Amino acid sequence: MFKNKFEIESLDLFYGDFQALENITMDIKQKQVTAFIGPSGCGKSTFLRTLNRMNDLIEGVKIKGKIKLDGKNIYDDIDVMKLRTKVGMVFQKPNPFPMSIYENVIYGKKAQGIKDKKILDEIVERSLKGAAIWDEVKDRLKKSALGLSGGQQQRLCIARAIAMEPDVILMDEPTSALDPIATAKVEDLIKELKKNYTISIVTHSMQQAARISDNTAFFLMGELIEFGNTKDIFTKPKNKRTEDYITGRFG
Repeated sequence: MFKNKFEIESLDLFYGDFQALENITMDIKQKQVTAFIGPSGCGKSTFLRTLNRMNDLIEGVKIKGKIKLDGKNIYDDIDVMKLRTKVGMVFQKPNPFPMSIYENVIYGKKAQGIKDKKILDEIVERSLKGAAIWDEVKDRLKKSALGLSGGQQQRLCIARAIAMEPDVILMDEPTSALDPIATAKVEDLIKELKKNYTISIVTHSMQQAARISDNTAFFLMGELIEFGNTKDIFTKPKNKRTEDYITGRFG
């Protein structure tokens, strides 16, 4: 049995007076891929960002309810920087820093004060191997990361997240800016990564959710309409709105 990594209870989120998430309750299992699907503006990215408190950076955000990570409420008095180390994030558009491939990977570790070159070298190799890009870049580690293709840049950003030794990796539409070949590589990587990490992914592609996720959550207008095993959601949804969305009647 997979144990719960996150337990979300009665979560509401407001931007000022606007309620963006309403009464979300769900559990996210450890070392599984959980996909969040739904039409644009339905709250799926907002929900993803509650899991490492990225919404704290937006003025006027109010959050009610609980999000427990390993049994502890992350909205209690905790070190947010430690939380974001434990719960890494990969964004929609690859965002490598304008520095070498090597420096990109170790950026966070250096910020933590690690200076030993041998340790840093090991972190770089382990993280790039973990992101399935080592063989492509091992001879150009000192070259700018901006010279990589879009798909390589995204895998580098995944390596940068892995370098921080997180438990969880959040991905916000990580392949939407990539071509089909690069997308397939990132999807293969996600399937491999779940052996060691809990992964939550927002995707605009229902086919992608069906291919790579174990569980799927369908959001609509800030509400969680249905959540369960991916195969069940796609083949025998319980809610008519889920069925309508999956069969393309709206969205």
